[in-house]
Amino acid sequence: MKNTAQEQRYSKYLVETDWLEQHLDDPRLRIFDCTVSARPNPDEGAKLPFLFTNGITNYSEGHIPGAGFLDLLGNLSDKNSELPFLMPPEQQLARALSNAGIDQNTDVILYGTTDPIWAARVWWMLHSIGFDNAAILNGGWQKWSAEGRPISTQACTYPAGKFTAHPRSDCFVGRDEVLATIGKAEVCTINALPTMMYTGEGGPVFGRKGRIAGSVNVPFASLHDPDTGTYLPVDQLQEKFQAVGVGDAEQIIVYCGSGIAASNDAFALALLGYENVAVYDESLAEWGYDSSLPMEAG
Repeated sequence: MKNTAQEQRYSKYLVETDWLEQHLDDPRLRIFDCTVSARPNPDEGAKLPFLFTNGITNYSEGHIPGAGFLDLLGNLSDKNSELPFLMPPEQQLARALSNAGIDQNTDVILYGTTDPIWAARVWWMLHSIGFDNAAILNGGWQKWSAEGRPISTQACTYPAGKFTAHPRSDCFVGRDEVLATIGKAEVCTINALPTMMYTGEGGPVFGRKGRIAGSVNVPFASLHDPDTGTYLPVDQLQEKFQAVGVGDAEQIIVYCGSGIAASNDAFALALLGYENVAVYDESLAEWGYDSSLPMEAG
């Protein structure tokens, strides 16, 4: 059973397709497609196993009426990093959000057309800079289109806003902080990748096979109903995270390959009310290639 606080977070952080259709004309709403497309990288020596392109093509072919597009690969990523999705500097992000039409007087609804993790990534970024009026469309484009709801091909640009950041410094951690927590019982470090990547059964993916030493596994895809793409009910989400020991943890660190899948686990934990969660943004794209950092497999 959901308690009252969980019900409030669930309704605050997730909106349903029927609600959104009824509120498409709300002038406070800013709806955004956050899609990134991924395909396997044919270069076996590459640092990342996937090649990424922004989802503007998907957006142009059809989107929720009135929705704009946020470019995670462009102005929402650190332009000075060789990794594609690192959290950008505060000023860069605030400027991008302002230009997109987001400020403290707007309510933001996020969705993706290929996978819910892209919306979760943007949600976590907004959360990390103190914006609390964002929600994810539960089931995203998959559910919206399957239900035969309105679709538009007309591009939308919102009037510019004036976004003011109020950073939460504890939402992201770096390599040294993760390293210092290994072996500490009060820290729960979660790998959000598929189980075969966690165990190393699929072979090396990010330089070396396996996971950060001592970490547990809650695969990002396991948080969703496979048929509708919606997040699982709160009690089922809670069971998955309680099973790996988050209830006794003073700090929860989530990681993956490059911070995206980890953001999905972080969002689900926020949905459940955990406030002690941080994402290791560089994740295995950094850790896996540094042989001085401990990994394990099996």
